[in-house]
Amino acid sequence: MLNENIKSLRKQNGLSQEQLANKMHVVRQTVSKWERGLSVPDSDSLINLSEILHTSVSVLLGENVEETQQTELDKISEKLEEINMQFFENKQKKITIYRNIFIAFDVLIVVVFIALFFMKSSYLQWDTTDSNTAVMKFILQSFEWGFVRVAPLIFVICTICAYIFNKKLKQRSVI
Repeated sequence: MLNENIKSLRKQNGLSQEQLANKMHVVRQTVSKWERGLSVPDSDSLINLSEILHTSVSVLLGENVEETQQTELDKISEKLEEINMQFFENKQKKITIYRNIFIAFDVLIVVVFIALFFMKSSYLQWDTTDSNTAVMKFILQSFEWGFVRVAPLIFVICTICAYIFNKKLKQRSVI
């Protein structure tokens, strides 16, 4: 375990066996023996080694560095996966909200059309001698005239948008 940790930490710090040996004031073959597990450094060398490799002696002696790094990478990848999942869910919610808004506009347009149909422009028979009644008649007539011309276009646009968002929602749920 010590030999694997020395080798891993040396490589992490971008040092060759020769460079580490120079910093430790030993020959390259000594570092090679430590890494192959043929010998172990003494306590002073371990302390010096831990300082050069920017780690603690306990890490050098106990933990497998690659496993520690792998666990950290696993934790990071799990966190990224969680963040991606939250992003995906938020995107799904937004798409659902937009789709529902367009459907609500379609329903509102249909309801107003039905209301106008059953009213049968009854306001046209109103007596307009009173100015308030005349203003209300003008407002209703203007609304009906504008609504009948603009609402079908808005209805078609909202229906197409709702269809597109629904299609996106189905595609994203398959992924």
